Amino acid sequence: MKDFKGKVAVITGAASGIGRGLVERCAEEGMKVVLADIEEKALVSTEKEMKATGASVLAVSTDVSKASSVEALAQRTLSVFGAVHLLCNNAGVAAGTTIWESTLADWQWVVGVNLWGVIHGVHFFVPIMIEQGDECHIVNTASVAGLTSGAFNGVYTVTKHGVVALTETLYRELTRRGTSIRVSVLCPGFVNTRIHEAARNRPIQLMNDPNEELKGLPALAFQAWLQGMAEGISRGMLPRQVADLVINAVREEKFYILANANSLKPAMQRRIEDILEERNPTIQMNIKPEE
Repeated sequence: MKDFKGKVAVITGAASGIGRGLVERCAEEGMKVVLADIEEKALVSTEKEMKATGASVLAVSTDVSKASSVEALAQRTLSVFGAVHLLCNNAGVAAGTTIWESTLADWQWVVGVNLWGVIHGVHFFVPIMIEQGDECHIVNTASVAGLTSGAFNGVYTVTKHGVVALTETLYRELTRRGTSIRVSVLCPGFVNTRIHEAARNRPIQLMNDPNEELKGLPALAFQAWLQGMAEGISRGMLPRQVADLVINAVREEKFYILANANSLKPAMQRRIEDILEERNPTIQMNIKPEE
């Protein structure tokens, strides 16, 4: 997709972080933008601020973990704008500790948003794009965590590996079908977002029982990891910079978008070498944010 002006973009997780950056960049390109988010106050605020700039935007309260909500998002998009050309399945959350100490509620919430959110987006929007026959593009937000593996971030990592595999498969299937739909997977490293505050949007029914949390109090190693993640996020790439890379990748029909990921490429390479050489996984003790 070379020309964005007048086309329609749908962005999930649009009220903050990378999603908000994508909203701003798409609006600057002259697109009509559908803002989808579960955080009502931030969603309304974002819509108001974008309209003040003259952008053509539509806010739709959406819980991407629910099929009915994403289906309603697709229907609302068509009823207002009549088409969709760019879909950014971007909503994401994080929770949990070790694989076995993460609660089932942690798994249900994170898998529901990070993986099922993308599945729902693809399920409901791809048929629309195919029927349109227009030049379209889908960008699924994964993470470098979907290309590597480490300790303490297992729930999130599992979902992001799933998003990468889903997107690679989607790319091959749409290409073999001969459609005009292009696909990208966004795998950022550290980005300055509020992902560490994701619990603000956690459904009450998926909150952890305080007593259950006390059973698995974080060990010192986990606390150190959390501190390192917080430092990396605070020093990370700005969401608008990530959005710039996404828009350029869509123009160039580039599949892998590795934003701020150079310092983690050795870890990606080690993982591939571990697999090809059939050796046990390499243990990486520290992950440092990029300068």
